Parts: sequence; C-alpha cells; structure tokens
Amino acid sequence: MNVLFVCLGNICRSPIAEALLRKKYIENGIESEVDSAGFEPYHINKPPDAKAIKTAKFYGLELGGKARIFVKADFDRFDRIYVMDTQNHNDIKELARSKDDMKKVDYVLNLTEPGKNLTLADPFHTGIDNCHTIYKKLDKATDILLEEVKSTTLV
Repeated sequence: MNVLFVCLGNICRSPIAEALLRKKYIENGIESEVDSAGFEPYHINKPPDAKAIKTAKFYGLELGGKARIFVKADFDRFDRIYVMDTQNHNDIKELARSKDDMKKVDYVLNLTEPGKNLTLADPFHTGIDNCHTIYKKLDKATDILLEEVKSTTLV
C-alpha cells in the first residue's frame, strides 16, 4: 500500500510519519512507496525541522528528504493519504478531482481513534516536548497501519 502523509510545511509531522512507516515497511519486507508532502511553499526543498530531526534521532530514526508540495498527481500515486489536521484535510479537498480521490484521504489519528477526526498539532512553533508527543502518536498510528497492510498482503 503506497502511503502519503501530509502536513502544513512538510518539515515536522509528515516527515516523522514518513520515516516511521518507511522503516517499518523495510523491517517487514513490504515494498511500497511512502512519502510526505505539505501545502505551504516556504519550506520547499528544505530539510526537516531541527526539532523533528533531534526527536527522531532520540528514538533511533533518521529523518531525511526535502519538503515538497502536495500535487494532484499524488492522488494517482498513493493508495492512502493521511492528513495531520483539519486545514490539511480542507486543502486536499480543494484539490480533489473526484469522490474517489477523497476516499483515499483520512486523518492520521483515525488510525488510533477511528472516526474522531482528531488533529495532530503542529510543533513547529513549540518546544521539543511537543515533538516527542507527536512522535509517540505517529509511532502508534503507523504500527496500526503496518498491521493493516500486513493483513491485506497475506490474503
């Protein structure tokens, strides 16, 4: 299952989610695409935020890549698109070409608390403690997603 994670600037939340799921896919021999994107152009081609890098490193995870913008073609490349908050959801909704596009989109925290559409706060302007909180929530969410992917590939 090809998965895209989306947040505002693609430098904190979505890169952490991408790196977590990519590592879990590799460890489980799953060959699918995992990526992340954002909506704001001010971070394009920049690396993840220093707080996100430091947090990921604390847990033994390496963050790489550069920020990019979500594009309509992402609807074709990915089976699932997980957003971090309501603004991301609304931004994607504006770009969706059809109901089928929107069927691929969900809040990432619906993996841990289905149907609640809870948002994952952006830690960009806050301290590193918030990055740790976000990391832990994304780790749980990607564990659930991994189990779902494993169960569908065994069928």
